[in-house]
Amino acid sequence: MSAPTAALDALLAQLGRVIVGKDRQIRLCVACLLARGHLLIEDVPGVGKTTLAHALAAGLGLSFQRIQFTSDLLPADVLGVSIYERETGGFRFQAGPIFAQVVLADEINRASPKAQSALLEAMEEQQVTVDGRTMRLPEPFFVIATQNPQEQAGTFELPESQLDRFLMRIALGYPSAAEERALLAGVDRRRLLAKLTATLDADSLAALQMKVERVHAAPALVDYIQALLAHSRERMGLRRGLSPRAGIGLLRAARAWALLEGRDAVMPEHVQAVLGAIAGHRLRDASGMEVPVSRLVEAVAIP
Repeated sequence: MSAPTAALDALLAQLGRVIVGKDRQIRLCVACLLARGHLLIEDVPGVGKTTLAHALAAGLGLSFQRIQFTSDLLPADVLGVSIYERETGGFRFQAGPIFAQVVLADEINRASPKAQSALLEAMEEQQVTVDGRTMRLPEPFFVIATQNPQEQAGTFELPESQLDRFLMRIALGYPSAAEERALLAGVDRRRLLAKLTATLDADSLAALQMKVERVHAAPALVDYIQALLAHSRERMGLRRGLSPRAGIGLLRAARAWALLEGRDAVMPEHVQAVLGAIAGHRLRDASGMEVPVSRLVEAVAIP
């Protein structure tokens, strides 16, 4: 077992002790980070969305900021603001919480679309522009956003442009009876978070992200991804098929999943393993309803 793989296994094991019984969702979360993507966690309150974000930042040894999205949140509360200093007669930029390596946008859909839009440039270009000045964000830069179900009061639906910038969307769901028993009988999650140690650092994570890019994808595998993209656009009767951004992210995420599996080449099952998290929030019919990803998988043959 190589050192990077051992570090990833240690990270997954550590996260699994905090978020009980959600091994697949944890693996998707780590794959999303390795693929240089951003993660959206959609679920009801109280199932561990925020805890997962805290645990991931602690396990990676990265700087972390949490932004609580509310109806009165302003873009300046996210990005920062220029403050006039009487002593110097000039302005000093006070950086906002977006200037961190892991940013938790908690309950993102409780903020207005104007506040949500503050994340668009940051998530796509890893920079922000304030008062005409463009500033780079830290490396790596990873946004984890949580959102409550749309039927809950006080929520704003995320626009498609915002959704498309999230590489993956996952849901944790309620624990099983045995898992809930373990939660009730175990140590408080906040105490567990305080005991987490970093299994990786920024440099080793960057090396792993580079390693993901070197995982081999055969021409036939790329053909399969292109067939999935084309079918979503031409034959499913959708309002809009998968974007080129989604296709690029799908290949990166499949490479990351292969790395987590200890493989040096992408297989079709790796593509299928991540497809649901990548396509689920992007496939909508003419009425705006989400379309099951299983329809896409069943319709496109594996080469």
